Amino acid sequence: MFNKILVANRGEIAVRVIRACRELAVRTVAVYSEADRECLHLRLADEAVCIGPFAARESYLNQQRILCAAKITGAQAVHPGYGFLAENASFARACREAGLVFIGPPPEAIAALGDKIAAKRLAESAGVHVIPGAVGDPQALLKAAGAVGFPVMVKAAAGGGGKGLRLVREPKALASELEKAAGESQAAFGDGTLYLEKFIERPRHVEIQICADAQGRVAAAVERDCTVQRRHQKLIEESPSPAVDPELRRKLQEAALRLAKACGYVNLGTVEFLLGPDGRFYFMEVNTRLQVEHPVTETVTGLDLVVEQIRLAAGEPLSFDQARASEIRAHSIEHRINAEDPGRGFAPCPGRVEGLLLPGGPGVRLETHLYCGYTVPSYYDSLIAKLIVGAPDRRSAIARAKRALLEFAVDGIATTIPFHLQALGDLRFADGHFDTHFAAQLLKEDQNAGKNGGKR
Repeated sequence: MFNKILVANRGEIAVRVIRACRELAVRTVAVYSEADRECLHLRLADEAVCIGPFAARESYLNQQRILCAAKITGAQAVHPGYGFLAENASFARACREAGLVFIGPPPEAIAALGDKIAAKRLAESAGVHVIPGAVGDPQALLKAAGAVGFPVMVKAAAGGGGKGLRLVREPKALASELEKAAGESQAAFGDGTLYLEKFIERPRHVEIQICADAQGRVAAAVERDCTVQRRHQKLIEESPSPAVDPELRRKLQEAALRLAKACGYVNLGTVEFLLGPDGRFYFMEVNTRLQVEHPVTETVTGLDLVVEQIRLAAGEPLSFDQARASEIRAHSIEHRINAEDPGRGFAPCPGRVEGLLLPGGPGVRLETHLYCGYTVPSYYDSLIAKLIVGAPDRRSAIARAKRALLEFAVDGIATTIPFHLQALGDLRFADGHFDTHFAAQLLKEDQNAGKNGGKR
């Protein structure tokens, strides 16, 4: 086991990793930008190093400053959290060259799976269903679109987070959308390569957590349902999915295991699928990092994925088998709480936290870096907390989540708590009959109700 780990992130995920390290008796180094001098993860870590000004490109994305901080503090490993450099193959390689252990998959796996086109080809070779599509330059994609069939999704090969993503329903709009997507992808990822996929109408988004050791053992956990999202960003996650039965679960896990073994995967990762209304599922991508929604799987299985991730990076064998990973000990729901105003189209709402009441009680877990007096900066992602509940069944989990959300009060800034309460109170969510358009439908219905004097 390592003696000291540098946590190359901020906010609630940095707090989560530092706590896991403390349970393993591993010392920690926090890094921070000038905007984060009052952030909670600095108080919890054993040491802290300022790595630059508020702009992420000059601090949390500056590889050399992070590597220098690791060197001067004597850290042996770097945990990237999620976001920033977590899926950056060049950073993982730079860590290796600097004699540091990157807590995640090897750079070769990150590079291979980070290219969406290469990942699809790998999935096909492993016998995993992929969405029909086409690859090539814009002219080739224009010609191929007819055979794929409209509507189509234009996607960035190096993309993520909805960047370079376009839904095209009519052939006449394809050329201009390809041009826009290529420009957006080039600006966001430095790569304008695109591909087309057949658009699956009214799908659900499900994913499988994989864990693999250097000895070749791999386990796939119970699925997570991440269908409630807006602008391709997840808002609510739960496990198990209300749309997945035991047979479908087995098939999803088997597909994820085949893919992990095909690329010699090591450490944690997530295989993401689209689930059609007909029950067919299609490979989307692999996230080569810890997921924001990992506490859902921890609640359902009773495993500690961050501790497992650190142990795997230290060369230890996987501590559980496939049977253990498949155990369902609870139903869990996670709510991502952002400093955003749902009434203004989820506009960011940074500012000072003037008052704070945190939820608690049986089956309630809160991951956050908030405290009264903390100022939420405007420079980074707006995620400020994750509320996770566990209960014996889905109905009880929804009731528990409602109760916990009603207890959660943040004064001084707007948050997405009202949206989450609205979603839980909707019959479509309660019945489990919803798709990836659910959040947009809720917002549209809410706007229409406002125009009609509050009548739905």
